[in-house]
Amino acid sequence: MLRFLFATTALAGGLILASCSGAGETAPEAQPGPAMVAAANPHAVEAGLEALRAGGDAIDAAIAVQSVLGLVEPQSSGLGGGAFLLYYDAQSGDLTVYDGRETAPASATPELFLDETGQPLGFAESVFSGHSVGVPGAVAMLALAHADHGVLDWADGFAAATGLAESGFEISPRLAGLIAGTAPRGPLDEWPASRDYFFADDGTPLPAGHLLRNPAYAETTRALSADWHALYEGPIAAAIVDAVQAEPRPGGLTLTDLAAYQAIRRDAICRDYREWTVCGAPPPASGGISVNEILGLLEPYDMAATGPDTLEGWRRFIEASRLAYSDRDAYVADADFVTVPVAGLLDADYLAERALGVDRTTALPTSTPGIPDGIAVPGADATPDSPGTSHFVIVDSDGDVVSMTTTVESVFGSHRMAGGFFLNNQLTDFSRTPTDANGAPVPNAPEGGKRPRSSMSPTIVFDHDGEFVLATGSPGGSSIIAYTAKTLIGMLDWGLTPQQAIELPNVVARGDIVRIEDGMDPAIVSGLAGLGFTLDANRGEISGLHIVRRLEDGTLIGGADPRREGQARQP
Repeated sequence: MLRFLFATTALAGGLILASCSGAGETAPEAQPGPAMVAAANPHAVEAGLEALRAGGDAIDAAIAVQSVLGLVEPQSSGLGGGAFLLYYDAQSGDLTVYDGRETAPASATPELFLDETGQPLGFAESVFSGHSVGVPGAVAMLALAHADHGVLDWADGFAAATGLAESGFEISPRLAGLIAGTAPRGPLDEWPASRDYFFADDGTPLPAGHLLRNPAYAETTRALSADWHALYEGPIAAAIVDAVQAEPRPGGLTLTDLAAYQAIRRDAICRDYREWTVCGAPPPASGGISVNEILGLLEPYDMAATGPDTLEGWRRFIEASRLAYSDRDAYVADADFVTVPVAGLLDADYLAERALGVDRTTALPTSTPGIPDGIAVPGADATPDSPGTSHFVIVDSDGDVVSMTTTVESVFGSHRMAGGFFLNNQLTDFSRTPTDANGAPVPNAPEGGKRPRSSMSPTIVFDHDGEFVLATGSPGGSSIIAYTAKTLIGMLDWGLTPQQAIELPNVVARGDIVRIEDGMDPAIVSGLAGLGFTLDANRGEISGLHIVRRLEDGTLIGGADPRREGQARQP
């Protein structure tokens, strides 16, 4: 098997592994191996498996999975949203990030989410408005990846979604609950299109088990199967613009903005962690930096000796998370617009110094950003958190791997629909204020053409021989980073299976309040409180982790988050 090589950048105190490419050899003919799809809905999993059975590869399966997820799990992702896709080509050894993050329209200014008095708009005014909608990127991104790697015809990726939209699917319990009003702080029936789609004539929300058809979605997927540009030009694009510019609170997205959108190939951020190499997406995603920073801060400590049943294991995880989140919030934004100190944040000397904050017997009084590369700390960020999104992993029989996180941002995005799908509210991932209280500029401020910072953390792990080990990722807003890091520590340090790692209680330590999911050992919770941590304990979390891991004998095992409705299955 062909191993990949890392293109490296030497730093003053260590090494950051940035881009991965093939070694230029010819790999021997490989026998077909096992394959697997792990995603958040059984219909989407089956669509991906059907693509693999038809001779497609991981990219072909990803198109099928995404197009079905947008239909059956519209609260999380869809044609009107964006995504980051991390792709490993087992034949060439290439590792590529496909950036399908939404962009702000050209008319966007740093004051996008300020009212006429200069004060930040409220949550509902920001999210459920045309101001929040960015140019959708997921379709263009998948088209770029398919042009590079697809085996089946592009149109084949939409067949399952088209058929399901026409014949109908049963509303799942989770979707029914969200339709009924658990979507945070915004009723779906405010908008005519979503009201007509999800509610009976008497205004009653449709229940679980109701057979839901979406002929408009089928019409859209037919158009996309003929030409992916149909989302960015022509009648569907016009419908998107009309929805964005509709009252109340119209936005500035135009047909010119849609036609100008481009998906981007980027180098992965890769860094060694013990005997593995962990790779993720670069800015504007923050997962590749922050997940690796959490691991780097924990590397000096024997995490294997302090497992998931120990107070010390979770204390270390919490402090490393707090430090990494502080850096992420301060520095990470769209690197095409601002300088992001990626190398400095992952520098060995910098991490060693920051890791001293983990070596304590009481809680850090507060978490503050470090100063990588000696640069000045920028203005304090004011980005709200919206826990939506979906994640899936695909491994095909050639060993190719897709780890893809996809989103419309909040639950049902902006709540505005066009062509049978929801439009994102992704621009609320920008800071609501462009400067902090002291007037210092905020890196993640809105700007025309800019991509908002994302927490998405699609991750692929290799051993030091270049063999694929596992792929993981999750939805969950800024908590994605903690959810994903938890599974890596669980599997790599604590020896857990993917399913066991997923089912560990989620612990999210961003700032000075530590959220602990219900199910954590009460003795550990009380112990953390005794160390001085401020806890929000015994609460629910909304991770949707999906994992595929390759065992030493080449077989695959997977895991699907029971907090959602997914599966991990083989063809």
